[in-house]
Amino acid sequence: MKTVLVLNGPNLNLLGTREPAIYGSDTLADVEKLCRDEGARLGFAVDCRQSNHEGQLIDWIHEAGRECAAGRMIGVVFNAGAYTHTSVALHDAIKGANVPVIELHISNVHAREPFRHQSWLSPAASGIIVGFGVQGYALAIAGLKLLAEKSKT
Repeated sequence: MKTVLVLNGPNLNLLGTREPAIYGSDTLADVEKLCRDEGARLGFAVDCRQSNHEGQLIDWIHEAGRECAAGRMIGVVFNAGAYTHTSVALHDAIKGANVPVIELHISNVHAREPFRHQSWLSPAASGIIVGFGVQGYALAIAGLKLLAEKSKT
């Protein structure tokens, strides 16, 4: 069974308590269950990881690139949190690892503060899901499945 890696960046461990008017009341554990359920529905194992440390996220992206190249993984759903707007290093990791990534945002970042409108990840991402709340994770997993099927043709 192939795997989907779901990566969550800084402060996403605070889901459920951090600004619930923006991010909702679901916890990270709720999000991980949603992802595993969607993965099972689509025939994938789901590996969920969260880190507040940029270097750890980069290492996991590199690992995902190797797993995809070996045919064991179809790609990454990545909510990089604030690193989306600051990290050229994450952009370079995605490009360098040659891994399909769906960039994900729980809120509509384009309706928020201007500094959130710029994404360093978008140019490297295979797709972007924005503003669907935590249900965006299920959409992103389904999107990875579509990309994997398209790459077979």
